[in-house]
Amino acid sequence: MLARKSIIPEEFGLPGLVSRMPRKPVFRDRVNKARFIAKNGSCNLAHKNIREQGRFLQDVFTTLVDLKWRFTLVIFTTTFVSSWLLFAMSWWLVAFAHGDLDPTRKNETDCVKNLKSFTSAFLFSIEVQVTIGFGERVITEQCPTAITVLILQNIVGLIINAVMLGCIFMKTAQSNRRAETLIFSRHAVIAVRNNRLCFMIRIGDLRKSMIIGATVRLQVVRKTTTPEGEVIPIHQIDVQTESAVGSNSLFLLAPLIICHIIDKNSPLYDLSAMELQCSDLEVIVILEGVVETTGITTQARTSYVSEEIQWGHRFVPIVTEEEGVYSVDYSKFGNTVKVATPCCSARELDEKPSILIQTLQKSELSHQNSLRKRNSMRRNNSMRKGAGSSGSLRRNNSGLAVPKVQFFTPTDGGQNLNAVT
Repeated sequence: MLARKSIIPEEFGLPGLVSRMPRKPVFRDRVNKARFIAKNGSCNLAHKNIREQGRFLQDVFTTLVDLKWRFTLVIFTTTFVSSWLLFAMSWWLVAFAHGDLDPTRKNETDCVKNLKSFTSAFLFSIEVQVTIGFGERVITEQCPTAITVLILQNIVGLIINAVMLGCIFMKTAQSNRRAETLIFSRHAVIAVRNNRLCFMIRIGDLRKSMIIGATVRLQVVRKTTTPEGEVIPIHQIDVQTESAVGSNSLFLLAPLIICHIIDKNSPLYDLSAMELQCSDLEVIVILEGVVETTGITTQARTSYVSEEIQWGHRFVPIVTEEEGVYSVDYSKFGNTVKVATPCCSARELDEKPSILIQTLQKSELSHQNSLRKRNSMRRNNSMRKGAGSSGSLRRNNSGLAVPKVQFFTPTDGGQNLNAVT
């Protein structure tokens, strides 16, 4: 049996209509990618399957400095106690070889006076290495071996003290401690500056001691694929900043705004506002300089992912002049304000400069309309206040109205009375 043909033509059916409907562009959702650099500057990188662990022992000093404090203190304590026990055994052997531990021995000079057991040898080892010298146990000139052990223990003790004190000093004076007072804005912004689309961040130093020769480097990290099909999971692209073009270093006396002009050499050149939110790029900011007080090179790092880049915003001013002194309000350090910015990419702006002009004109018109609305609201409020005050005056005046008084005067004709008010 043949299927009955529909009365409605196929082109006007539901499938045909749906196929001809215009579709909105669909952007892929951004995949949650792990950050390469955390907001506090730590590297989100784990080293696995390192087979040549002996390389760390070839640089013992750096290994000790990089360890956590609890492991460092355990190593320090173990090293000192082990050296005391080792030389305590040496002193006990010297006394045993000389016969000082024999209780039947009389009228002979000992190598070390009052050293009669291992406990006394351990106490004497501590006194020698830390130069306490209580005076009860004293070495004599009868044993050249004891003199040799004394010299060796003093040399070993000085080496251990020098290494341990150096490690403690380097751990307390590490450059990352100074980086705690170098701050970055929570968000980065993209806005028009000098008729160019720019990527901007704000940096600052909370201390009065300056960072000498401060430099700022920007890098874009993202996953890329070469034309040959090679996948590069961490592709680092250097980004030129406006400060690096003008000079080699920054004068970081007050908070500064670091600006990157998005031109044809920028990795952000082809990204629009919508495409930026869907991208998986990460912008790394590295601030380096020499600490003025210690002369140690320090480095502060942070990063911005696409969710932390605000399109069409700009930083509010925080430096003001008060009574002849420049004042910085750090409570507004990361505050931004919306500004008129085209949502297209920098490439489209270069190809069609009229987009920027139209955006600025629309912003100016909206600003003028908002000013008119504010002025009209102020006039209406003032007129309402004036009307309310005049009405109250009328009510007050009506309450104070003079009442009518009638005066009656007799007429010549007799009894008629005229009322005069």
